[in-house]
Amino acid sequence: MSTASQAEDEQVKLWNGAAGRAWVETRDVLEAMFRPLEELLVRAVSDAGARDVLDIGCGTGATTFAVARALGPQGHCTGIDISAPMITAARARAEREGRPASFVCADAQTYPFAPASFDMIISRLGVMFFADPVQAFANLRRAARPGAALRLVVWRSAAENPFMTTAERAAKPLLPDLPARRPDGPGQFGFADRARVARILEDSGWGAIAIEPVDIALSFPATELTRYVGRLGPVGVMLQGMEEPRRTQVIETVRGAFARYVHGTEICFSAACWVVAARSPAETAHG
Repeated sequence: MSTASQAEDEQVKLWNGAAGRAWVETRDVLEAMFRPLEELLVRAVSDAGARDVLDIGCGTGATTFAVARALGPQGHCTGIDISAPMITAARARAEREGRPASFVCADAQTYPFAPASFDMIISRLGVMFFADPVQAFANLRRAARPGAALRLVVWRSAAENPFMTTAERAAKPLLPDLPARRPDGPGQFGFADRARVARILEDSGWGAIAIEPVDIALSFPATELTRYVGRLGPVGVMLQGMEEPRRTQVIETVRGAFARYVHGTEICFSAACWVVAARSPAETAHG
């Protein structure tokens, strides 16, 4: 199996297994926590006057629904994600609320989108997981109409986002088998290198590339910290199959490491991200 195929297989297993289930089970916390990032993309869609929008790595659909609300009946937002548990949750919500949104369970890297079908493509923290990002963004470019806008929010480096690795650092002495992060590999910080992101977009045929840093204050209730630690991220994935009392020991150790982020009744931190903008060429070959 090639390195790219192995990476793709790992992502499919992860997001259709423990990680996908955890996101569904904690979506209320995550959707509220990431709402400021969602709002950045909703404003971008409104400013662009887009009507047909594609949301990459849509998860349980929070950003897809927010964009659909902003578009109103004259527009439509489609979300795509590799995670069947998340897409199932998103579809159930769409049916329940009657929103002008639809969802595809597939890998956006290879999915056969109708050519030139979207006038804007967005993603909130959902594009860092492609096994072959150049192939993925070339595929997305073919799905974009000539002159279509691309707008992404992605994490900067782990060093600039200490909150996101607090659990791993605290748990490492107790979990020596905790997998290490792979620089530039598929994963949360896969787009941390600004120059690499620019090269990926250039090599896949996008133009007018602009990559700007943004630091956004995020928060969630302190009462949800145990659920956050026990379900999410590399530590949360390992804890899902762990027996007591070891699981409780790890959670208590990790909870203590978050003390610096507790402000009254909230857990508060800053998300260091890139806002990535690009545009499909005005004349695009869709062959």
